[in-house]
Amino acid sequence: METWQTILKDSITTSEDLKKHLGCDFIELPDVINQFPVRINSYILNQIRLHGHPIRAQYVPDVQEIQDTTCIPDPLGEEDLSKTPNLVHKYPDRVLFLVTGQCSAFCRFCTRKRKVGTERMAISKKAIDRSIEYIRSNPTIREVLISGGDPLHLPDSTIDRILTKLRSIPSVEIIRIGSRMPSSLPMRVTPQLVRMLSSHHPLYINTHFNHPAELTKESIRACTMLADAGIPVGCQTVLLRGINDNSKILAELFCKLLRIRVKPYYLFQGDLTRGTNHFRTTTKCGIQIMQELYGHISGMAIPIYALDAPGGKGKIPLTPNYLLQSGRDLVFRNFRGEVCSYPEPVDSF
Repeated sequence: METWQTILKDSITTSEDLKKHLGCDFIELPDVINQFPVRINSYILNQIRLHGHPIRAQYVPDVQEIQDTTCIPDPLGEEDLSKTPNLVHKYPDRVLFLVTGQCSAFCRFCTRKRKVGTERMAISKKAIDRSIEYIRSNPTIREVLISGGDPLHLPDSTIDRILTKLRSIPSVEIIRIGSRMPSSLPMRVTPQLVRMLSSHHPLYINTHFNHPAELTKESIRACTMLADAGIPVGCQTVLLRGINDNSKILAELFCKLLRIRVKPYYLFQGDLTRGTNHFRTTTKCGIQIMQELYGHISGMAIPIYALDAPGGKGKIPLTPNYLLQSGRDLVFRNFRGEVCSYPEPVDSF
């Protein structure tokens, strides 16, 4: 059986690789890769061959990436909110801690597309330690989200070291790890990794599935191992034009995730990230999809549809408007479109 390191080593990273394995031959291909690196590991390559467009479009470079004149490099204002080069302090009680600039595969719609996989996101041990000291010196920080890149790209020993240092800070109550490894390289989730992670409870993992085709026997096994170890797993799906902008596709994805004990957590509207404009849908599309989900699948299977506001202004929930009238009676439509009413308490007027 191949190790995850071997699978990762056997990755497509050049235009020549793309031509050889996937037949990509558009003239601008080297220009796209020079600006936005490519990495497609052999597991993902196999999924592209099996399932085609829904996987291919997420990982294979497209000339539209360098034709994007609408979006901006840092849409969430992370650079302006960074207290150290790799620590973003946007919300009062939690921080985003970037521990690596590498991933097992580079998503073409990545929020940090401007720097992931490049030397602009080379994160040293010294930088990690400096960020940990910032967290230690700010006792209002009770939650740390570890991200990157993909934190599980790091060796077990490095992850353990980071988690141990964070757990030594009395004010840190919750640690979350954001990783796409359960879907992009599920072999990374080994018994050794799971044992180590479970020694740092309370620990949560948010992973990333965008299409039902990504739920393979390998990815299901990875998620099951994490859940069996008492690690709650959530999923942050991105709404992607031409890939999953359809309520039937998303209903299937969310119900299948719930079946393997992965809670659909967020459905994100696409960020205004330079090079990703061709993936963005309208918010009207997303709200319509949510309206087609509410009441038709379990509430447990329905994520929050949210837009991460430009400029680092935070996440904004976007929901269908069921309210028709407020006052002594609340008048609204239900998921079937039926008009209903609810009497407010009399003493509130």
